[in-house]
Amino acid sequence: RENCKDNRKFFLLLVLEYEVHVYTGAELGAETDSSVYINLIGTRGDAGKRKLHRSKNNNVKFQRGQMDIFCIKAVSLGDLEKVLISHDGAGPGNGWFLDKIVIKHKEGEEAQEVVFPCNRWLDECQDDGKTERELTANGKYFMSLFYLAQWWRVQVETDGDSPEPQECKRTLVIYGSKGKSDELLLSPQTPGYVCFLPRATDEFTVETGDLGDIYKLRVRCDDVPGFEGWHLKSFRLEELHTKQVLNFDCNCWLREDKELVKEFPAVTKDQQTLPVHKYIVSVHTGDRWGAETFADVYITLYGKRGDTGVRKLHKSLTKGRKFQRNKVDSFLVEAVSLSHLQKVVIGHDGEGYGAGMYLKMVTVKESQDSDKEWVFPLWNWLDTHLGLCDTVCEVVTTGKRLTLSPKLPETNMKPSGLWIMDITGSDLSNEEDPICLSFIFYGNLSCKKFPLQVTGKATQIKDELADIGSIYKVQVTGPHSELKQPWHLDLLHMKHTGTKEEMYLAFDCWFNPKEEKCVELPALYADQEPLPVVEYAIHLHTGDLKKADATGEAYLCIQGEKSYSGKRWLNSKKSLITLARGQVDIFKIKSVYLGKLNQVLVGFKSLKKDEWFLEKIVIKEDFYPYSVHIFVHNDWINKRSKKDFVEVAIPLKETSVTSLVKNFDKKSRGRWQTWVHCTQVPEDVPDIQVVAFGRKGKSPAQKVRNLSDDPFLLTVGDIGDITKLSFKLSSPSLRRGIKLHKLRLKDLDTKQELGFHTEAPCLFGEDGSETVTELAAVWPDKPPLREVLYSISVHTGTLPAAGTDANVFITVFGEQGDSCKRQLRHSNFERGQVSISEMRAVDLGQLSKVLVEHHNEGYGAGWYLDQIVIHESGKTGDQYVFLCQQWLDSGVGDAQMKRTLK
Repeated sequence: RENCKDNRKFFLLLVLEYEVHVYTGAELGAETDSSVYINLIGTRGDAGKRKLHRSKNNNVKFQRGQMDIFCIKAVSLGDLEKVLISHDGAGPGNGWFLDKIVIKHKEGEEAQEVVFPCNRWLDECQDDGKTERELTANGKYFMSLFYLAQWWRVQVETDGDSPEPQECKRTLVIYGSKGKSDELLLSPQTPGYVCFLPRATDEFTVETGDLGDIYKLRVRCDDVPGFEGWHLKSFRLEELHTKQVLNFDCNCWLREDKELVKEFPAVTKDQQTLPVHKYIVSVHTGDRWGAETFADVYITLYGKRGDTGVRKLHKSLTKGRKFQRNKVDSFLVEAVSLSHLQKVVIGHDGEGYGAGMYLKMVTVKESQDSDKEWVFPLWNWLDTHLGLCDTVCEVVTTGKRLTLSPKLPETNMKPSGLWIMDITGSDLSNEEDPICLSFIFYGNLSCKKFPLQVTGKATQIKDELADIGSIYKVQVTGPHSELKQPWHLDLLHMKHTGTKEEMYLAFDCWFNPKEEKCVELPALYADQEPLPVVEYAIHLHTGDLKKADATGEAYLCIQGEKSYSGKRWLNSKKSLITLARGQVDIFKIKSVYLGKLNQVLVGFKSLKKDEWFLEKIVIKEDFYPYSVHIFVHNDWINKRSKKDFVEVAIPLKETSVTSLVKNFDKKSRGRWQTWVHCTQVPEDVPDIQVVAFGRKGKSPAQKVRNLSDDPFLLTVGDIGDITKLSFKLSSPSLRRGIKLHKLRLKDLDTKQELGFHTEAPCLFGEDGSETVTELAAVWPDKPPLREVLYSISVHTGTLPAAGTDANVFITVFGEQGDSCKRQLRHSNFERGQVSISEMRAVDLGQLSKVLVEHHNEGYGAGWYLDQIVIHESGKTGDQYVFLCQQWLDSGVGDAQMKRTLK
């Protein structure tokens, strides 16, 4: 008998290091302090539940909008398929909004990167209430290790007068011709080692992708309290494979009073050193109610040569508080030259009362002395619940303009001269035919069209354009000829030889074969605000009648009070459009803002002589405030017409306007997370209560848990939209008022946020003598209820012993709530006297009744009240008279010391 051998094979699985990149979302309240746990699951098993203990790149983990890196060592799991992610936080405010998880690891000759999208809350009080989620992989990327990375030795020299190093994150970004590195954390590789000591040179080894030719680097310090700064002397980079060395002579301070971000250009023999510009970034806040913000605002500039990274707009060069309504604030952003600017990304952190911001535009110039600036128009809200429904937005430039209008000699003569217009775009090969485009210049008197044959990178037009008046937009259409390959239109530079007016219009668009395009941009004048480019959605409603449908060619032209769109074709080149019976066809066009729409011209031609029944055209305007325009036709087009094209003019029937406040998916249960931040708080903190007033009622009084910006829960119930909050002091008056810096509410169900408006900077008055302070709620794009100073005249009767020395209290009721119980500070309630007091409150609307009472204390506390007269202080118009003519006395009549007067 043969002996059987065990032929089983044993595989030795490697222990791999998995790099886990955790992306916390940018939603308000997305951060968490909870402990987070993860389990990686692959084709060979799972890693077990692991706590994400220490972030490699951040001191504080899981902050809003932050990416944290963790390392997990595990036996090879094969292809990663799932991730289980959870946290142990419970209760309001402990939730976490996870954007995604990206896991990177290397096995053999390949690197693998797997993305696990989430984009949901892990929160007991939000979303579906779950704090654990199973995420599935949606992408794997494999790269050869040979091409994967460059390794750099980074040497950082600190100057001798730099202070002793403090706990502050320092990061580096390297830019090259092929891209840029991630943000590289400069941290010691040996535990306990202290970096950035005075006169020290610290060495780090960092990994990047293939960056190409290095042209700049950026270094950043975190903005942490008490940071005294860092005097950076130099950087030295050495690529470990090629031995290429780059030296950066920095010799600058990074500190809060100067700048916490610095960029340095590379100095090499092979390429020219780039200049460092001090860009002047101007933020134009719009002229709308609630346009201002007290939030921190951040911006990133992008050009043909990289970006600036995220910069906080910290110190305005303009006097006064930043980002106020109809104000322009300018900031200094120092960066290596970006070449032609292309776009900006601007946003705010949503903190502070009234965080929503209406942004008109951003302008950027290369230096304080520059006579030209790039223009980035938005004309919209940066707000979580209004307009774009986002606090961050990308804004593409429309071009560059002069910062000041040229000074012209005073003369009644029409300025003479020519417009010289230079068109630049991508190159054409010698074999290609010219590209046929039309440039149409629109003025306030008429327009002029130039059919052009573009033969290369640069084309020039010279014309007076005298008869069209002041140019307000330029439109480009085409191609009108066969195009073999796409052609890119870069820029239109216009300069007038007489007036010296000059503008650069950045079209930055492709014209593709077999696709007719129409693009337009507004003219850019120094002394005029540029009109925005708006997207119009056109809904064509074909009637539901027999033979209502048609096939042919169609165009339309939208006319408004400011301009008209020009002829826009609805069918593609060399093809027809079919408009089916009972169908709604939707088309989108972009045009420089047309103003209020008043008419639409529709043209139609059918080779088959089809008749088309057009019921109506609905045009939706994607520009704040959002408008819907309806043009009713209800008739045939092309019926028994012998014309080639039949054109009909359809006047406006009706327009509806909406501010498009975000609809909330969940119903509110009246649970609001509340932040109150005050200073000048007494050591023996008084007992303060808060009452919320809404359209449907008011909440019970609840204790204010703290005044130090720590969130607490305010339960108001079903009171409708909150209109105001009233803070009540239960103890006697204070020696001085409590300074209020922030009051913010966030609905735990709908995620809606409210700020509050007050003209008084302190709770309970500057001198602390008041016992109630009211603050009006600020709703998106709605003015809050105004603050009113009421004059209250109390008439004591003339009967014997009618006066009182007791403390008198009043509550005033109106259609918009009540004033809460107030003590009348005037104490002269003597027989036959009129005591006048003032009460500051949020507008109560039409007054209906008052509740008057006194404390039955002391001899002769009884009081005969004749009447109370209330009117708005400073106005002699409407007066409210509340008759009483009764005793408030425990020993007389019905013995009541409290009466309601209507």
